[in-house]
Amino acid sequence: MKLCIPISEDKGLESIPYGHFGSAPAFLLVETETGVCSQIPPTDSTHGSGGCAPAEELAEHSVDAVLVGGIGRGAIMSLNGAGIKVFCAIPGTVGENVKALNDGTLGEMDPSGACAGHSHDNGGCC
Repeated sequence: MKLCIPISEDKGLESIPYGHFGSAPAFLLVETETGVCSQIPPTDSTHGSGGCAPAEELAEHSVDAVLVGGIGRGAIMSLNGAGIKVFCAIPGTVGENVKALNDGTLGEMDPSGACAGHSHDNGGCC
């Protein structure tokens, strides 16, 4: 599975998931079976004025799922509509989150679990 995680600093699997999807400085792509990582920078299509519209950008990278600390309702709906699952990150590193995902212990988010605003840093709202 190809997983996208918002991050503030690229340290590979030692990166810490960023608190909110739309305002993340960068995104890490992780192949969950191999642990191979690559970074993609954010673009205007990832977070525009007035809301997130990330599905098209991530579809270009063949992303299967997103792992987030927080995300807005519109972004969840957009991602789900494009066939991209959204999982709630646990405290810890990207590597620890990938392991939890592979173990089946991470919960999938639905729009009712979305953030109401963008005022938090790394605290998330899952």
